[in-house]
Amino acid sequence: MSILVLYASKHGATQGIAERIGVTLTSSGQRVAVRPVNDAGVIDGYDAYVIGSAIYMGHWLKPAVQLVANHRGLLAAHPVWLFSSGPLGTERTDPEGKDLREASEPKETAELLAAIQPREHRGFFGALDPGALTLPERTLRRLPAARAIMPAGDFRDWTDIEHWARGIAEELTAGTAGKTAS
Repeated sequence: MSILVLYASKHGATQGIAERIGVTLTSSGQRVAVRPVNDAGVIDGYDAYVIGSAIYMGHWLKPAVQLVANHRGLLAAHPVWLFSSGPLGTERTDPEGKDLREASEPKETAELLAAIQPREHRGFFGALDPGALTLPERTLRRLPAARAIMPAGDFRDWTDIEHWARGIAEELTAGTAGKTAS
């Protein structure tokens, strides 16, 4: 199977997730290309797609949303998996006990699910390097409330990411036909 992994990353954390997914799929015997959505070029000719975006202010990055909208017909006709990179920190739940990956689900999720009916949408924890932030982002992060929700560090769970990617490879290898989204 040939798989195209596309990603929209602002500071590199989502790119790292996409690259790890690509490496894991390749080691599972798949032919894989990994590209940023801004340089996606022609995307037809693949058997399956994995598309991911960083989440900023509750939204997927616009280039990722636009890519899905522009290729809705193609993507709806193929197996597709979506992922988001967003929550930060070591806690997996908020003070009320809600899963942070669910709480940080991008506002576009319902629209994306309806448009292309991906097999799954998975949220992953991200990473924040304060040195990579823009001046406005650094200024915002100086506020105590912002620092609380934007802690510095790499919170990506590589084992979880690799497990998810191996599941995609297994599903493609098994030829599972049903589409489900979560």
